[in-house]
Amino acid sequence: MEDSSSTSGPPPQSCNFDADKLDLKLSVTLSADRDAVDPVVRSVMNAVREMKCAPGHEDDIELALTEALANAVVHGAKNDPSKIIECDVACDENRGILIVVRDPGTGFDPTKIANPCHGENIYASHGRGIYLINQLMDEVQFHKNGTEIHMLKR
Repeated sequence: MEDSSSTSGPPPQSCNFDADKLDLKLSVTLSADRDAVDPVVRSVMNAVREMKCAPGHEDDIELALTEALANAVVHGAKNDPSKIIECDVACDENRGILIVVRDPGTGFDPTKIANPCHGENIYASHGRGIYLINQLMDEVQFHKNGTEIHMLKR
């Protein structure tokens, strides 16, 4: 299947980091268990803070990462702890931090996600994760039919 992106036209080049110039490259996997999300977020954020990848933006990155991993566990892997979620983090001091989260699900169409700020959606008990990620990060792209999210913070 073709990649689907939250932007139209060719994807911006900012999500293509040069591996030789990265200050940090971290790759972690976790079982699709909600209890696994917080320890992974803490571990990743400790490394991000230590490397000063996006000084002053750590709280935004932490919340976006938490939402992306939670979505991957709940929606992508259907809370099945036998399934694996992947998370890659790359830091480039000139371009910021890139986080990629992959899940084993069937994907979704990000253009079909209801805006939580309109109509009855305001009262929904869920459905704010993608909206928050888009508000917190500088660039967000969905690939591989929505099973992979790329989040960039400069």
